[in-house]
Amino acid sequence: MLSPGINAIGEMTGQSFAVSGGGAPEFGESIDIPPMPRLAFSKEPAMTLSVIVLVIVLLGLSGLRVANQYQRAVVLRLGRFQAIRGPGLYWIIPMIEWQFTIDIRTVTAAVEQQETITKDNVPVKINAVVWYRIFDPKKAILEVRSVDNAVIQVALTTLRTGIGRYTLDDVLKEQETVSTSIGEKIDTVTEPWGVKVERVEMKNVEIPESMQRAIAQEAEALREKRARLIKAQAELEAAEQLRHASEIIMQNPAGLELRRMQMITEVGAEQNTMTIVMMPSEFVAMARGIAEMVKRP
Repeated sequence: MLSPGINAIGEMTGQSFAVSGGGAPEFGESIDIPPMPRLAFSKEPAMTLSVIVLVIVLLGLSGLRVANQYQRAVVLRLGRFQAIRGPGLYWIIPMIEWQFTIDIRTVTAAVEQQETITKDNVPVKINAVVWYRIFDPKKAILEVRSVDNAVIQVALTTLRTGIGRYTLDDVLKEQETVSTSIGEKIDTVTEPWGVKVERVEMKNVEIPESMQRAIAQEAEALREKRARLIKAQAELEAAEQLRHASEIIMQNPAGLELRRMQMITEVGAEQNTMTIVMMPSEFVAMARGIAEMVKRP
């Protein structure tokens, strides 16, 4: 039989021990004892920890965002405004914060054709172009819905009402002044939305054909009037010069002879068949003297 200690070890390990030879082992006798099995530890807690760390890393990476130089991100946390982020790399809390990206570059928007009436009751059709940009992304998100559409609608109504304060001549001749006035009115409305209207230009102005003919006739009459005034002014200046020349000639009768010979030279240079009869100046003086004698009583 085995000793009690060996029996206890066999009961703990579930193994049976064999002793060479019969009977109880004596001192110095070898006993064959099999190796004890290693204890097996569970791997589930380590795998769970690895999964948790991986999920945290993925959530952290999913919150990374990049905004371009011309963009700004309006970040809301649980529905409340938190901050304006960008440009560059930034991080938001996943599933708690979300963003709205705003382009702060200048936007060119075409205003569709509007038919309106000027101050002097002339119907016109006008196309315009609006240049604007967002200077406050927070207001552009929180104060108005669809800021681009809102700016276009304001430009439409302001263009229609603004043209009604000017006559047709002002609209055609003072387009820069009219455009500046309309742009200032649009900017006043859009400023609370964080939008700055930089410029407004009228692209095309269409008027009825009857008004086009009337304007053409008016322009023609003005040009004819201007031409007659210029012609009359030229005749007046010519008469003044002729009077001044006659005064000089009367002071020196020899100048009249020189002028007469110059005129003959000019006529002869034209190679025409005109016949010129020259009369001495003495005959003219004698005729003048006879006329004076006849007038005397």
